[in-house]
Amino acid sequence: MVDDRPGAGGTIGATLIARATPDGYTIGPWNIGQTISYSVIPNVPYDLNKDFQAIGQTHFSENVLAVKGSLPVNSVQELIAYAKANPGKLLYGSPGNGSSPHVGMELFKLMTGLEITHVPYKDAQQSITSLIGGNVDLLFENMGAIVPHVKAGRVRALATTGPKRSFVLPDLPSVAEAGVPGFQVVIWAGVTGPRGIPREVVTKLNQEINKALASPTLKDKFASLGIEAAGGTPEQFDALVKGEAVKWADVVKRAQVRVD
Repeated sequence: MVDDRPGAGGTIGATLIARATPDGYTIGPWNIGQTISYSVIPNVPYDLNKDFQAIGQTHFSENVLAVKGSLPVNSVQELIAYAKANPGKLLYGSPGNGSSPHVGMELFKLMTGLEITHVPYKDAQQSITSLIGGNVDLLFENMGAIVPHVKAGRVRALATTGPKRSFVLPDLPSVAEAGVPGFQVVIWAGVTGPRGIPREVVTKLNQEINKALASPTLKDKFASLGIEAAGGTPEQFDALVKGEAVKWADVVKRAQVRVD
């Protein structure tokens, strides 16, 4: 049974998971967005490090750095040079304050010293539509949402945000490869539950998740969306979540990211 509880950057659903009976029958998603929200949203009613049991990572992907067609840049280095020559004049769109495209661009700004103004929208489609229409100059957006517009020539992609080139856009460099060493934004997700689930139950759930991820049908579906199956142990997923929490808390603090 699926109990869909959206809102507040995923913290509403996460609260229900944290407070559930730890018997393995109540589990739910945990992703990069919820990890960022933990640092952005004040007074979240749970402790990311103490209230959850990691079960397994399901998948990962990257964002794409895209610019409007009329912007006179064709590479990350040209974008950096243009932005430095026009401080504060470029506008970047995002699906909202605290989203991974928003905080990812703030990390890009911190690592390059650029002044680029944030224009938040209600969702990814509005942000992309604004880029196509030329109302904003650039953005980071996930593969599934932006790639169709890149391939149709409505926007121009400069790079992807993963540790290596993406299988979806293999001709594009990563941002790190294109001249910003160390830059990386991986879009990831997995399954978690409340702290205290018996070890044998965690092991069984993890085994079933890995079994599902090995399915050719699921891998093909993931590939059509521009994402890759992950898998692995509960310990590996726990380390990922906690490492990312430290990384994004630092970015949120340094960039003074807030929610309205």
